[in-house]
Amino acid sequence: MTSWLPMIGLTALPHVGGLYGGFITRKEVKTWYPTLNKPSWRPPNAAFPVVWTCLYTGMGYGSYMIWKELGGFTEDALVPLGLYGLQLALNWGWTPIFFGAHKLKWALVEIVFLTGTVGATMASWYPVSRAASLLLAPYLSWLCLATALNYRIWRDNPEKKDE
Repeated sequence: MTSWLPMIGLTALPHVGGLYGGFITRKEVKTWYPTLNKPSWRPPNAAFPVVWTCLYTGMGYGSYMIWKELGGFTEDALVPLGLYGLQLALNWGWTPIFFGAHKLKWALVEIVFLTGTVGATMASWYPVSRAASLLLAPYLSWLCLATALNYRIWRDNPEKKDE
């Protein structure tokens, strides 16, 4: 049974921040978010929890594959799992900035860094496990869409000057 624990734990870990973000988002999607100008091409609100569940599961399992291939939290794992941890922290940080603080510009800056960090994570994972790296491809694609959406919302909803 203990051989399954790292796989389950690492696969589940990204969902922790997703659940926290969901609590922040839930209220704002009904109150603040509908007041924003949004592009016609944005995905429906109902798509987001489904997509994020799949993306978090894929990235989590990919991190397990890297962890296992590199023998756990070893010196060789420092860069690939360090970048993964950084992107995960950036991922978890976006929702409180965008939905919690309503800081559209700072959320855009943050998601640009997040997207770049995911690209760097993929590059560091590729020599270790091509399959793990490719598990991040849908995530990177979704982040490109999310970045464009964040940009359009920021552009089309000027922030108040009380910052």
